[in-house]
Amino acid sequence: MAEILKEILKDIPEKVEISLALFEGANIVLYTKNREFFLDNNGVIKEIVNKIKKRIEVRIDPSMTLDQEKAQEEILKILAGEEAGNVNILFDPQRSQVVIEAEKPGLVIGKAGEVLREIKHKTLWTPLVKRIPAIRSVMIENIRKVLYENNDYRRNFLHKVGERIYANWVSEKREEWIRVSFLGGARQVGRSCLYLQTPESRVLLDCGVNIAASGKDAYPYFESPEFNINALDAVIISHPHLDHCGLVPLLFKMGYRGPVYWTLPTRDIAALLSLDYIGVTFKEAKKALYTAADVKEMVKHSIWLDYEEVCDITPDIRITFYNAGHTLGSAMVHLHIGNGLHNFLYSGDTKYARTKLLEAAVTKFPRLETMTLESTYGGKDNVQPTREECEKQLVEIIKNTVERKGKVLIPVLGVGRAQEMMLIVEELVRKKIIPEVPVFVQGMVWDVTAIHTAYPDFLNNQVKKAIYHHDSNPFLSPIFKQVASAKERQQIIEETGSCIILATSGMLQGGASVEYFRELADNPRNSLVFVSYQGEGSMGRRVQSGERTFVMESNGKRENVEVKMEVYTIEGLSGHSSRNELTRFVYNLDPRPKKIIVVHGESSRCLDLASSLHKLNKIETVAPKNLEAVRIR
Repeated sequence: MAEILKEILKDIPEKVEISLALFEGANIVLYTKNREFFLDNNGVIKEIVNKIKKRIEVRIDPSMTLDQEKAQEEILKILAGEEAGNVNILFDPQRSQVVIEAEKPGLVIGKAGEVLREIKHKTLWTPLVKRIPAIRSVMIENIRKVLYENNDYRRNFLHKVGERIYANWVSEKREEWIRVSFLGGARQVGRSCLYLQTPESRVLLDCGVNIAASGKDAYPYFESPEFNINALDAVIISHPHLDHCGLVPLLFKMGYRGPVYWTLPTRDIAALLSLDYIGVTFKEAKKALYTAADVKEMVKHSIWLDYEEVCDITPDIRITFYNAGHTLGSAMVHLHIGNGLHNFLYSGDTKYARTKLLEAAVTKFPRLETMTLESTYGGKDNVQPTREECEKQLVEIIKNTVERKGKVLIPVLGVGRAQEMMLIVEELVRKKIIPEVPVFVQGMVWDVTAIHTAYPDFLNNQVKKAIYHHDSNPFLSPIFKQVASAKERQQIIEETGSCIILATSGMLQGGASVEYFRELADNPRNSLVFVSYQGEGSMGRRVQSGERTFVMESNGKRENVEVKMEVYTIEGLSGHSSRNELTRFVYNLDPRPKKIIVVHGESSRCLDLASSLHKLNKIETVAPKNLEAVRIR
């Protein structure tokens, strides 16, 4: 038995009858045959937690739980008067847990958790509550099914993760150093991948693909001599855009079987986008880098954390996620390394402004010495208009296009920009600022939006208030129409009048947006509106730069496409921070870091932002290249 478990059991009274002590990742779980201790341990566990500074949960021994059929009857009887909507009940007998899925989970929890306590007291099952999405999400259903079907495997997997974390609970002081290597995303946008090493640990922060590139230029430098997948302890994903998470399933194809840490929305959306990436690759007659089975392995090895939940991931690294403001569930990853040795912030992509969808990125941390900072819009010329000015421009584009009986095509990132645009358009229609025209939401965008409805706690306070207190979910507006097939898409192009179309990809690199563009481009009544970053080499960047003739394939035939539609760019609606927001973000950081590593931007923007931040804040800055390493301690 691990030393930490022995230490804990020493302080547990003998009468408690602990039948099993094990790890669930960094958490420690004790199973007891003593009903009274399970329901109320009289502060015994709190004293131990204060001593060892680790999370401990007490559950009843599986042999003591109420029969599942009787327990379900009891739970439904307790919930009968709670008006919680549809309820699904799933039992996890090995862990003595019951999962209660509900349309209104707050009513299942009850005031100050009183309903959950009643369920626990009467059935001895430990209840877990999950939300049924307002829009049905097949992806969430499938993920929950995979986790349920692989319960035995996950129990063993999580225990092994805990054994690794607590392997050196009692150890001698060792040499201490920290080194970060950039396997992608340095002086470029795409394939973000940072490899962090200490004498004890090997951790990968993000693992993305550059969808605007081809061949090896699209993937991180896994062939780097220092990277060894067999020595990898953990993978941490900041958010679910493909340039940050698109190659996580490839790690599992390569043999990785360790944990992937992320928030719940990031887990679900990353799985969805990974499967979509396979589909797009297949449609382009290319060989996929990984299969659906690899995506399933990724889900099986997931560990999800809430914002500001502290979690050990290796013997010398503890992480905490903070809101990054970029996408639903996007996180800045704060790493506390060693016993107070160093605090490193991997910021991923950030938005330091409140949007229609999310709150602004957090700037207050317990400690902070070194951090990374994106520079997507970090150049001197990246001064963006205000969101009010952007919305005014969008209103004019939509009004003018509708007046001339045209269609508005908005290529979007399926995650973040799409849902932000939905909320903007919904408000404009609700307030009668623009004509009420149908808003067609292409398949994958709809699926991601369904996941948004499962996690309203991650949305900004205004949207949460509308959903929780006014029972008004903007994503359920009747103006939104799902497009689920190529036939429906063709009907929109040929038969439907003026409308707004939201489709991926945001860079016109594959996906439905390319098909819409090919069909709508030659009609001057139509409009194309870019609201996302257009990567170097992408078709979106070429259109944005003024190119007006393209050779595109349709049903296996090549044809010339003339761009006669109006083309607009609205940069201020991006989910990335503008130049001014980046500088304000750094200025407001508490505490102020001693070193900033500038990444995730075109080379000139990385260098420019690094130079400017150094002059403004008297902070050491560096803008490394791919394959360079920086020793931060």
